[in-house]
Amino acid sequence: MLRPSPRVLDSVGTLARLGLAAVWLISGGVKLADPGQSYVAVQAYELLPQGLIGVVATGLPILELVLGLLLVAGLLTRFTAVASGLLLLALIAVVAQSWARGLSIDCGCFGGGGEVPVGETRYPQEIARDVGFLLLAIWLTVRPRTAFSVDGWMGGERGNSAAAPDDNLGEPDTPAVSGRESERI
Repeated sequence: MLRPSPRVLDSVGTLARLGLAAVWLISGGVKLADPGQSYVAVQAYELLPQGLIGVVATGLPILELVLGLLLVAGLLTRFTAVASGLLLLALIAVVAQSWARGLSIDCGCFGGGGEVPVGETRYPQEIARDVGFLLLAIWLTVRPRTAFSVDGWMGGERGNSAAAPDDNLGEPDTPAVSGRESERI
């Protein structure tokens, strides 16, 4: 079976990292630019007590921007991918519950948000889109090694044990031989 080279896998990971970074940076930036609309979007889900709506409407875009910046830099990639995955699962659940409860709202994921006319919702598309983003986060969780990353430049790959086996792709599996054992061979 032909397996992709580490360079190809690093390139796929880099595209996943930068793609997910773009999602967070755009989403967070648009929400932060219009905090009033972010408040309306969070309120439309009818999930939080009044006192928490402002906290979430302010905190969510900041979290998204932080995740985006960490991904652009390739810093703490696995941790950021896990955090991204958890956030995406929460967002998918919130959209799904809105759909199940019969709310007629726009998710507000990339700005806007709030009530929309009945029949104007796009719940299946929003969930499918977020599942796609979740797949990027899963890729980076399983294989956080990417090109042009601070993790790689700082030797951060040591914590990315999933990346280590890729170094020998295409080569037959051979037992590891220590220095003393190699002297005897």
